[in-house]
Amino acid sequence: MRIIGLTGGIACGKSTVSYHLRELGARILDADAISHALSAPGGRLYELYIDHFGEGILQPDATLDRRAIGRIVFSNPAERAWMDSVAHPMVRSTMTLELEKAREHGTSIAVLDVPLLFEAGWQDFADENWVVAVDEKTQLRRLMKRESCTEEEARARIRAQMPLSEKVRLADVIIDNGKSVDHTYAQVDRLWKERIDG
Repeated sequence: MRIIGLTGGIACGKSTVSYHLRELGARILDADAISHALSAPGGRLYELYIDHFGEGILQPDATLDRRAIGRIVFSNPAERAWMDSVAHPMVRSTMTLELEKAREHGTSIAVLDVPLLFEAGWQDFADENWVVAVDEKTQLRRLMKRESCTEEEARARIRAQMPLSEKVRLADVIIDNGKSVDHTYAQVDRLWKERIDG
């Protein structure tokens, strides 16, 4: 089984690339989806978050208010470090199990869709690592629109991650998502043909 690590800066379009790789036949292991499942009511992270942050992070339906948590952790490095210290090992453990299942089922291409691939040290899981990138202005504009947040809040979220330039430096493959979706898909199609089918 060949394993691709897929990451990028926040709001750079990693999900767009992940979606197309799924269409091409890859098995996607989504760290965000795993994290959401673990932090849903009854999940292993749910009670830990409430115990730590308090009930102010709950919505009326008793699910976690992710925006409220985001405001806390992206403005306080210590809180972000705490959250990462409890969430990353659980997500990694689940992802390791999912990789084993994929291998047992004869999966040929598995993609680790992980926003903090390099920050968490998970790049070593992969045979090669792909980074989705856009220019700084585009990233900021897309993040503000997506999260309905201020420029200051958006910049705080961007600063909480490894600089995109560093991710690009560490990447085996760089995908430019600064133009149209068709342009991005064409790059992925070419990479699939050259590096997977080839």
